[in-house]
Amino acid sequence: MIAEQPQATLLIVDDAPENLSVLSELLGLQYRVLAANSGEVGLRVAGGVPRPDLILLDVMMPGLDGYAVLARLRENPATRNIPVIFLTALAGAGDEERGLQLGAADYITKPIKPAVVLARVRTQLDVKAARDCLTHHNAILEAEVARRMTENDLTQRVSIRALAHLAETRDSDTGNHIARTQEYVQRMASGLRQNPRFAATLSDHYIDLLARSAPLHDIGKVGIPDHILQKPGPLTPEEWVIMRTHARLGSDAIEQAERDIAMPLDFLVLAKEIAHWHHEKWDGSGYPDGLAGEAIPLSARLMALADVFDALINPRVYKPAMPYAAARDIISAGRGKHFDPDVVDVFLAGFDDFVAIAERYQESDGS
Repeated sequence: MIAEQPQATLLIVDDAPENLSVLSELLGLQYRVLAANSGEVGLRVAGGVPRPDLILLDVMMPGLDGYAVLARLRENPATRNIPVIFLTALAGAGDEERGLQLGAADYITKPIKPAVVLARVRTQLDVKAARDCLTHHNAILEAEVARRMTENDLTQRVSIRALAHLAETRDSDTGNHIARTQEYVQRMASGLRQNPRFAATLSDHYIDLLARSAPLHDIGKVGIPDHILQKPGPLTPEEWVIMRTHARLGSDAIEQAERDIAMPLDFLVLAKEIAHWHHEKWDGSGYPDGLAGEAIPLSARLMALADVFDALINPRVYKPAMPYAAARDIISAGRGKHFDPDVVDVFLAGFDDFVAIAERYQESDGS
């Protein structure tokens, strides 16, 4: 059974009692009719409950005339979209044009013709119903788009974490390394935003992508043999050569993923930079490409410091954890050598924040 449409509510605003009576009697057979005998009263009724679906508004009234009332209706968000039909004895083309320019939906001249009034009212109510329906459907569509974007975002984040945790399973020492370094990087990037060197790059969008990409920095370790990756002692020169390939293995895997999709993803660009170059050093003595200074992407410069700091303050099978102050001194000594000087400066300035992050994501053994 098809549900009946709710009865439309009309508001008639006219200072002449006889006009209110005639229109109320004519329209009251089909609609709920509200009446106001002045512009001021009409505005109060229009903004109340029930909210009218359509307003029939006299132009020539004492006090606020119809044009002034319409202007007030359009200024109020609660009444802005209520269609208005002007009622007037003015028959000049200029008067009608003025009313339409001010936002009136239609124009009916007096004396009124019942059939014309009923037809014009029905037309405007149909138009409003169609517009309301479209607005409703657009709201549903926007909500669905927002839901899917949120779902896609969560899927992307979960997928990144899953890949990063896969790399963690190959290296038993990493623990919460992913969570810590992700927050270190985000904190450094936020702190650098005031630096003119980085202001153009470090937008909210870039920092979000940076934090999202950071967990993939060691994804290439899945390609390193267990006897090297999990060796409890120092690596031989030959083993170091193999270990260092994890940087290129990681970026190659991400690049292959880029080729497998139809459209580029910004976060994969940063993920590839981080994976490939986070072991480069400011003075050019790092690997795999020996890049130096500004040639090293900013994303990788930030990850370089985050990665070293976290490795220093956490235990590994081949070393104990280092006190925070000692790790800070090593980072400071690497300023302009291992690390970008400005990145070191923002790290030192916010050192307590980095300690707090480390404490929040301590390893399960309490280290």
